[in-house]
Amino acid sequence: MPASGTIVLAIGTKKGLWLASSPDRETWTLSEPKFLMEEIPSVGIDTRGGRTRLFAGRMSWHFGPCIAHSDDLGETWAEPQEGGIRFDADEGVALERIWQIQPDADHRPGVVWAGCQPISVWKSTDHGETFELNRGLWDHPHRSEWGAGFGGAAAHTVLPSPADETLHVAMSTGGVYRSDDGGTSWQPRNKGISAYFMPDPNPEFGQCVHKVARDAVDPDRLFAQNHHGVYASTDRGDSWQSIAEGLPADFGFVMLTHPRRTGTAWVIPLKADGERIPPGGHLQVHRTDDGGSTWQAGDAGLPRAEYNAVLRDAACVDTADIPGVYFGTRGGTVYASADEGRTFREVARNLPDVLSVRAAVVPA
Repeated sequence: MPASGTIVLAIGTKKGLWLASSPDRETWTLSEPKFLMEEIPSVGIDTRGGRTRLFAGRMSWHFGPCIAHSDDLGETWAEPQEGGIRFDADEGVALERIWQIQPDADHRPGVVWAGCQPISVWKSTDHGETFELNRGLWDHPHRSEWGAGFGGAAAHTVLPSPADETLHVAMSTGGVYRSDDGGTSWQPRNKGISAYFMPDPNPEFGQCVHKVARDAVDPDRLFAQNHHGVYASTDRGDSWQSIAEGLPADFGFVMLTHPRRTGTAWVIPLKADGERIPPGGHLQVHRTDDGGSTWQAGDAGLPRAEYNAVLRDAACVDTADIPGVYFGTRGGTVYASADEGRTFREVARNLPDVLSVRAAVVPA
């Protein structure tokens, strides 16, 4: 059960944002769409400081991208001046999409990070009202060699450490980079991650990483889902080891970790990248409780035949006493589990392609 509150689920799609709420993660109420006909590749929920702020990374084909926020659970929305994230004219580029909205640790209450396309990271120190470009990553000498994944050139993962000034960023395609000084300087951290599609299959950078998640108990432990590869690191990304054995496929986009227990992570495998469907058309969520040594499949309540993919940010975990696991498919169905991914029930169906999902426990 949730820890004395209501679960709020933000669902970003190709054609708008929906909000779902539940007192028990069994019955759900779904809102009318917000920002109808706008693409919502990123959503965020910030519950620090005793308030709840929702974020939506919007993409209008008429007006371009912007970041909006709501302090009343989506009833009204504010859009920062000039969209909140904007390149200076002398950079010669324009913002294309906001792929990631990540509140920082509790002891940095005003800090919110954004990962964007073109590959860039932005920092807000005023709760997401204004953002500043991280010059250390933008001016990195490797930037001219970073490429675009199938979905574009995106900084899609931003992971601030709760323990110190360490910050990890993952991008498609460029790999994993780490800053040990809060974002001033950056170094690639991809040793052990294969890039079989490159002339050198073990390059310093250039890997097509799909998602990275940090262990909540041990901040030095990371998990990564790559383009063919599932990996773990116990040394902040200095080295990576394959943990794909036992999974039906090593391809996929999702990587989630437990909010309080070390070594627990979830993935949603997909068949080889030429097809990108659940293996055998059988949708399953796989969990490890021992850092990737073994995996268990959960599919109770999921359809026996499913041919839609689950994208990297279309899945999340809440912070309830028994954490819930959520995900949405490109077929527009959203599922929720109240028992850490063992059994699922349907939250919504017939939505547009689900691009981003975030959940939070909100005080009743």
